[in-house]
Amino acid sequence: MADVTLRDVARASGCSVATVSRVLAGNRPVGAETARTVRQAAERLGYRPNHVARALRSRSTGIVGLVLPQITNPFFPSLVRELEHALHAEGRAVLLADCDDDPKTEAARIGELLDRRVDALLLIPADERRSREAVLGAAAQVPVVLLDRGCGPGAADSVAVDNTAGMALVLDHLAATGRRRPCFVGAAGTASAAVERRAAYEAGAAALDPAAPERTLLGDFSAAWGRAAVDRIWPSRPDAVVCANDLIAAGALQRLRQLGADVPGEVAVTGFDDIPLAGLADPALTTVRQPLAELAAEAARLLVRRPAGAAVPGPRQPVRSVRLAPELVVRASSGRPS
Repeated sequence: MADVTLRDVARASGCSVATVSRVLAGNRPVGAETARTVRQAAERLGYRPNHVARALRSRSTGIVGLVLPQITNPFFPSLVRELEHALHAEGRAVLLADCDDDPKTEAARIGELLDRRVDALLLIPADERRSREAVLGAAAQVPVVLLDRGCGPGAADSVAVDNTAGMALVLDHLAATGRRRPCFVGAAGTASAAVERRAAYEAGAAALDPAAPERTLLGDFSAAWGRAAVDRIWPSRPDAVVCANDLIAAGALQRLRQLGADVPGEVAVTGFDDIPLAGLADPALTTVRQPLAELAAEAARLLVRRPAGAAVPGPRQPVRSVRLAPELVVRASSGRPS
């Protein structure tokens, strides 16, 4: 069967091709009765818009590219879901790429998305310093918004949770429950979320114990690192293990149970992000919740506010940085010590 065209819909609805085009594009006002007639005719005929032809006419694909550091981190699929919802509500589709935490692969994925003529890019940089060149190059061509992580000053618009405020919530909670010997298990490298959370711990933990900022172990954002870190820190018997994300915390909880430690009687464990796993851990994990729906909505808003042809921030379009308030979710892993 030949593809149904706008002309076929116009003939079936008794309207002009121009009117049918306006109704189906949804970009110009049309009377309610006329719009209903056109849509019914289009549905009856099985009309499907030709997005390729529309892109050629409008020079807009309606597609936003999204590059993730690592899709296996459960935080990112949850964020992708909210982003897809927010962008779909604006008539945009998402084209996803994963760089496996490698800035070189990340640069290649960005180039591939630009070659496919995406209208804009959402990026979660793999590394604050080594990702910067690719981010700046992309921002010279299309609107770019950085999510969850930054890429140095002036690179692009960004939206993220306030990591410093989130870590302060954790440390205040631990202090209120009588913890005085915390340690921090985080990620090495220069991903901005890792750096900010570590710096916030070091700045705030001294109020609990002057030696606490020195009790910092760095690896990566994985459960395997959480397990390995516990083997290194448990002989010194900290009374709280503050983890830079929930995957690290899940690994730490698992290893502490294997060692026979009482959580939270002997030691509290906290995470960051509030991925679905956090509420299923044993004991359930106290963590910092990121407002994913708000992150997605703000990212979509920033993309809309940077008009076509104004991809590169400048005096008239300064870089905008949005920081959202986190929420502490207190669960069983951080109750009062024995």
